[in-house]
Amino acid sequence: MTTLDLPTHREGDVGLGPLPWRRMGWVTWRQHRIALGGVLAVLGALAVYLWVTGLQMHHAWAAVAACHPAGSTACGALTNDFNGGYVAHAVAAIIMVQAVPALIGAFAGAPVLARELETGTFRYAWTQGIGRRRWALGKLVPLAIVLACVAGAFSVLFSWYYRPFFAEDFQTPFAPVLFGLRGVAFAAWTLAAFAIGATAGMLTRRVVPAMAATLVVYAGLALAAGMFLRQHYLTPLVSNSLNLPGSVWIIGQWYTKGGKFAFAGVQKSGLNAGRLQQFCPSAPPSETLGQCLSQHGYVQWTSYQPAGRFWPFQWIEGGWLLALSLLLIAATVWLVRRRAA
Repeated sequence: MTTLDLPTHREGDVGLGPLPWRRMGWVTWRQHRIALGGVLAVLGALAVYLWVTGLQMHHAWAAVAACHPAGSTACGALTNDFNGGYVAHAVAAIIMVQAVPALIGAFAGAPVLARELETGTFRYAWTQGIGRRRWALGKLVPLAIVLACVAGAFSVLFSWYYRPFFAEDFQTPFAPVLFGLRGVAFAAWTLAAFAIGATAGMLTRRVVPAMAATLVVYAGLALAAGMFLRQHYLTPLVSNSLNLPGSVWIIGQWYTKGGKFAFAGVQKSGLNAGRLQQFCPSAPPSETLGQCLSQHGYVQWTSYQPAGRFWPFQWIEGGWLLALSLLLIAATVWLVRRRAA
């Protein structure tokens, strides 16, 4: 009789006692140390890149910030040199860091159960006093905690790295490409990606399809959060001021005349330029569309999220991602318990 023919051991069966959680942690480490090492290697390489380029960038920004008067030609040249020298590095860093949660979900989350389900070795584990629920929890929970903690520490470094661009108002704290890379959101997205991968692995029971499904689902979720969900976390503020801070997140704009809706505002510079030419053909180059239209009785209204809501938004996003991750992990454990040997 081979191990594949042995009866499945469940937690309530008489006979073998359950394997201690400590030993299960050792088994999980032995089985997944290569994946964890790969995650640490990738994040370590990115951390070195951010640290080395970040030190140079912060030093260059200190010279820009110390330049007076700020509007002088010399200070403008320093600012242009800073942007020309470091914007490309920042864009590359954003692209690389954005890919981290998805890659962790695909290469660390998807194979965690799918590999044993695909090869059949899970049956051996179930006959050695582990049982289905303990087998799933012993793999998923320690890995999820470690990955979330590592991602949280990495997001602190990235926030420090990008600080000069926020000081320059080059980006707002709510920029879609940046919001999920900072604060608690990055750890939450990493945890969600891992949970998505684990669930996909349990459903497909194949490593490669689970990896592909993880990337697709994660990309869709991230796109939906950035484009639709995030702006509704808190009710936007509304103002008719033409001088809102550059750090606010503009949700929408519209114009009224005589208290009645006139037309919706647009963010595309080409359409704005066309309206500016239509209403104020002789306007100076520095005049904005809102300033021009105000001379003709139009009032510009803006709905926006102030920069002070950054941390409430972070906790809201981190909260629902944590709830989603726990739900997916619980569903995965339930599927493991329901699966026939």
